Amino acid sequence: MADEAARDAWIEAQLDGHDLPPFIPLPALNQGPVEAPPFQRPLALLTFSYTPERKLVWDDSAMKFYKNPPLNAPLDRDYDKWIKRPEERGRLDGLLRALRRKAVRPEAARADVVTWRGVMTKIITAPYETREGWDLNAMFVNDCLYIEEHSNDAKLQEKENMTPQHRLASYYGYAFESYCTTDRPLPPDYPPQGDGWGGPVDTNVQWCSVVKTKLGNLRIIMGAEVDCVRGNAGLSGVAILVAHFRACAIDKFTGQPDTFVELKTSQVIRNQRDEQRFRSKMLKYWAQSYLLGIPEVVVGFRTQEGRIATVQSFQTLDFTKIAKERGEWDGGVCLEFGFGFLTHMLRYTRFAQKHTKDPIVWRISFQPGSGMTIRDLDFDTPEYDEVVNGEDREGFLPNSYYEHVRPQTPESEPEEAEME
Repeated sequence: MADEAARDAWIEAQLDGHDLPPFIPLPALNQGPVEAPPFQRPLALLTFSYTPERKLVWDDSAMKFYKNPPLNAPLDRDYDKWIKRPEERGRLDGLLRALRRKAVRPEAARADVVTWRGVMTKIITAPYETREGWDLNAMFVNDCLYIEEHSNDAKLQEKENMTPQHRLASYYGYAFESYCTTDRPLPPDYPPQGDGWGGPVDTNVQWCSVVKTKLGNLRIIMGAEVDCVRGNAGLSGVAILVAHFRACAIDKFTGQPDTFVELKTSQVIRNQRDEQRFRSKMLKYWAQSYLLGIPEVVVGFRTQEGRIATVQSFQTLDFTKIAKERGEWDGGVCLEFGFGFLTHMLRYTRFAQKHTKDPIVWRISFQPGSGMTIRDLDFDTPEYDEVVNGEDREGFLPNSYYEHVRPQTPESEPEEAEME
């Protein structure tokens, strides 16, 4: 209780944002070692699946187990059968539905920040991003900051109209997942069977985890898609095979991130340029996995012809060690900046929201090499309408969710409900 009181006092002292500028500069990268804020090991609260019909279901039907992929397998297999989910806005809707489930509701009531893992990845890697800018939308409602990635019709169409080369390269990653996953767990040394193909790629199907964590003193709830898991801990290879062929359960999978596996593809390293290209990906690999508590990243190195040449497993924490040895990037800088960014946003938006009952939508725009600008979007303007997109929303939050979480007068408090 003393720790809780101290935390509340700290939050109250920090969240006075009257003197904050609408700009968050990037840190200087030549200032030497930094003392990163503590990052709590993420704990999974809930998992859910999306079906081929894109229906959200509260089960693990879309969960996959890792298996060794066959070498020399073609990554363009069934390319013409790819069921590609249309590009869509980065809504929080699925995550917000999870927050109203009984298993998550107590933590949701205490959260300072709610967002997707992809948004947090953008934020903490911003100090080292030199090429692409981005926009986020944010709302502060009932002492919680909600952040979504901003997209409009033009950006979505641009993503849909990728070049044939980029589209094929994108498919390679999904095909690698198909080769690497199965519905039932297998022993780590179990050789690939047949051609190893897991079936046509359908990106409507996803398995997602909702985790809680803390960055410094800030409580964060994140949602993320998980590629696959290792589910054979504690059992011998024989026991796993027996269970597999009998089609029975092998282990009670807890859903915790320490068994999650992230899957990636990259070109075979043939020269220094290829090595540098791979090293440039390590920051994102680390951030995506570290934020969710994923300990392992399996990379499939592919030939120029699109075949699996080698497969290598990396421990997530090894990426930071490699980068530090070469002076390329520092995970501590990323975490420190992320903490500063979230604290700034909480203070800034909380101060503004205290002076109006109307919800404010904030636009956060990132300029590489500079920082983030913050501005509010005027109601009933094209920019605000673009966020709502003609849907039943208050800002970017679904009206049903907003009515559930917005500050209530005693006589108008809604009944607790669990969304199905």
